[in-house]
Amino acid sequence: MPDRSSPTVRRLPVAAIVFDLDGTLIDSAPDIGGALNQLLAEADRPPLTAGAIRVMIGDGSTELVRRAFAATGAALPEDRLAGTVRRYIDLYAAHPVSPGCVYPGVHETLKALGSAGIRLGLCTNKPMRVVAGVLPALNLARYFGAVCGGDTLAVRKPDPAPLVWALDRLGLPPAEVAARAVMVGDGRNDVLSARAAGMPVVAVSYGYSRVPAVELGADGVIHHFSQLREALDRLP
Repeated sequence: MPDRSSPTVRRLPVAAIVFDLDGTLIDSAPDIGGALNQLLAEADRPPLTAGAIRVMIGDGSTELVRRAFAATGAALPEDRLAGTVRRYIDLYAAHPVSPGCVYPGVHETLKALGSAGIRLGLCTNKPMRVVAGVLPALNLARYFGAVCGGDTLAVRKPDPAPLVWALDRLGLPPAEVAARAVMVGDGRNDVLSARAAGMPVVAVSYGYSRVPAVELGADGVIHHFSQLREALDRLP
C-alpha cells in the first residue's frame, strides 16, 4: 500500500470511508453484556459489570470470551474455548438489538456522506453472523457498499487486510488509498490497521478505547459523530 509518510502523498477529496462498528457507530456494550452474562450464568460464573465489559470489547468474540472467563474465575481451558465462543455467538445473535444503541448523528452523517458520493464500508471484529442481524435491525445496512466482519477473512484488525478487502469492494484502486480513503474507529486496532494499510484515521472519543482517544495516534479526534465532516476537511 502507499506510504502516507512520503512527501509525495497529497490529500485529495475523500472517495471512501471505512468505519468500525462497536463504540463508533453503535453502543453495543449493553447487548454484548446481556449475551455474555447469560453465557457466564450457564457456566455458574458471576456476572460482569457494564464497566468491566466495555474494556473487553474490540478484539473479537474469542478474546472477549477468554477475558470474561479469566475475570470471573479460572481461565477457560483452550479445548473448550471454541465451543464456548460458538455458544456466545448463538446467544448474541438471538439477543434483541436495542433500537436506541445507534449513537447520535450517525444516521444523518452517513446519509449525507453517501449523498455526497463518498463510498462507505464497514470493518468490524464482530462475527458476520451477528453483524448480518444487527445492521438491518438498526437500519444501517443501507449505507454500506462493503462489510467485513471478524470472520470474513483469516485475519482481522489490527491486520490491514480487512480494510484493504473492504476498499477493494468499494472500488477504490490501491494507488488511491493513501490520498482518498479514511478509517474511522474508536480503538487502537482501528488506528494500527489504518496505519498498516497506508491510510489516515479519525478516532471517536466516546467509544471503548482503553486509553484516551487523543493518545491513540489518530490524525483527528471527534467527540460527536456529526463532527466527522469537519474532521475530514482538516486531515493533513
